[in-house]
Amino acid sequence: MSTNYDVVVVGAGITGASVGYFLKKKGVARVLVLDRGGGPAPANTGKSAGIIRTLYTLPLMARIAKAALDLFHALPDELGRTGGFEATGFIQLIPPDWMEIIDASMTMQRSYGIETGLVDPSEYAERFPWLEPDGVAAVLFEPNSGYADPVQTTEAYADAFAAAGGEVRFRTAARGLLRDGDTINGVMLDTGPVSAGAVVNAAGPWAKFLAASAGLEMELIAVREQDTVWEVLEGRPMPTTPVGNSMEAVYLRPMGGRRWLIGRGYPKPYIEVDPYNFKVTADNDFALDLMDRMARRIPPLQGAQLIDSYAALYDVTPDWTPYFGPRAGLGGYYDACGGSGNSFKTGPILARELVDWMIDGTVADDFRQLSYDRIGEGNLFKQALGGNRG
Repeated sequence: MSTNYDVVVVGAGITGASVGYFLKKKGVARVLVLDRGGGPAPANTGKSAGIIRTLYTLPLMARIAKAALDLFHALPDELGRTGGFEATGFIQLIPPDWMEIIDASMTMQRSYGIETGLVDPSEYAERFPWLEPDGVAAVLFEPNSGYADPVQTTEAYADAFAAAGGEVRFRTAARGLLRDGDTINGVMLDTGPVSAGAVVNAAGPWAKFLAASAGLEMELIAVREQDTVWEVLEGRPMPTTPVGNSMEAVYLRPMGGRRWLIGRGYPKPYIEVDPYNFKVTADNDFALDLMDRMARRIPPLQGAQLIDSYAALYDVTPDWTPYFGPRAGLGGYYDACGGSGNSFKTGPILARELVDWMIDGTVADDFRQLSYDRIGEGNLFKQALGGNRG
């Protein structure tokens, strides 16, 4: 087994698997993707809600989300598999105090070719028989969006990477980065050192610990996120798309049949936890509060049965925008983490643009700001919704 690579990617969630795939697509010969889990998407990617949408107030993220949506539509051609993507559309219920921002956001989105618009209230009864419209200022609809299976999508990238000659090692923990002066030149495994021309840190909530092993700072916290799965009573009218409900701060998406995934959205408490030691089951009162919130807006959910609940992690940056790219004055190292709850839908495009930067030296000006260098420069992204996280 080789101990010498052109690139080592730490983490086999959607980001790491996509980085590996696009490195091989660029023709990089010796690429290793490793993860301490037992397969692709072993941690937080695998528990993502999997909603694919383009509603962002940051132009960069809207651009990335549009490219990601196009890629999800093209997955059968790109990878030979769908990744479980269902182009059902996406609905966002808008509260009154969001309207001015949403109008500006839709104008910006359309400049990137995103198809989005508001549904005429006269159509609510026919199109949304499940909706309690009281208090809803507007209903935004994205016809080309939808949802995907996060495990199937990640497996598709990981398998395509391996089929192209990439090496994947699961149940393999990266114990630290190897550093020689101002260069990262490999990783330390339990079996010993592995040298590399470059290392990509796609370790999600654990990325700051990997960075710290080489004396690198990383402002990143892990916050615990809970989700639930419910079975709706037979014969009830329900949405056919994922729904973001900003009045009651909840979201849901279809899971097939009568099952629905339901979780909390902003505003809500965000509590930092130790990613090596956190509660992976949902809190007892969480599901009851969640159903109460959502059933106010979607009455057919009343009487639904709780099937499952769990908790995973977001890796959150100070401006809720990811870290991607090299760092000034440091060779052989690239950040690819800090998705702040948005990595699944945007991860493949963030990975593709990072690989272009790594291999060709080409990078868009807006993408360049994703480098961790922005923290020291005070050049943080400023978002218009949800404090600084919308």
